[in-house]
Amino acid sequence: MKARSLQDLAALREALSQRQAEAARVRALELAERHRQEQARSAFSRAVGAVQPLPESGRVHGHLPRPEPLPRQREADERAALREALSDEVDVESLLLTDDGLSFRRPGLSADVVTRLRRGQWSIQAQIDLHGLRRDEARDQLAAFVREALQRGQRCVRVIHGKGLGSPGREPVLKAKTQRWLAQCKEVIAFAQATGTQGGAGALVVLLERRRAAR
Repeated sequence: MKARSLQDLAALREALSQRQAEAARVRALELAERHRQEQARSAFSRAVGAVQPLPESGRVHGHLPRPEPLPRQREADERAALREALSDEVDVESLLLTDDGLSFRRPGLSADVVTRLRRGQWSIQAQIDLHGLRRDEARDQLAAFVREALQRGQRCVRVIHGKGLGSPGREPVLKAKTQRWLAQCKEVIAFAQATGTQGGAGALVVLLERRRAAR
């Protein structure tokens, strides 16, 4: 800024004076804030007393990934619904095929499917042993087993119910109940008595419906 007259020079001096005064005011505020912070630190030190830093523990403070949310209540509801659907009072004997041993298949399913089951031509992907369990325990575990097999995409499973040699009258009570329960599961499309190498009269080979992929 150039002064062209005495009047301009006076204005220039006034502007410089104001700028210097503003700078002095800012410095005074900064000094006052610094003094206030020092007083606050001093007061905190007096209140806390002498302090000593903690020794290094060598711990690493990592952030573990959170587990994925599981629909536990829905799964419990589904298990309960499936368990309640398996009744001991349902008469399924009329649905059982008696050719060369008891077997079962849904209407519309080819008889060749049962033949292949009976001959052990399906690869068994999982099994459950109900032998020695009480009725309610066996029903609950069977219901949960079928549901979990479906979730894993397994189609052919084996259910071991025993031959009833230790039951009163040596009657295979659990075998008949297992057949009833399986016939009531809509997910079970067929079953047949296992071959001798797969358990014979003490087991059933069960075919489950194909699980549809979620869209």
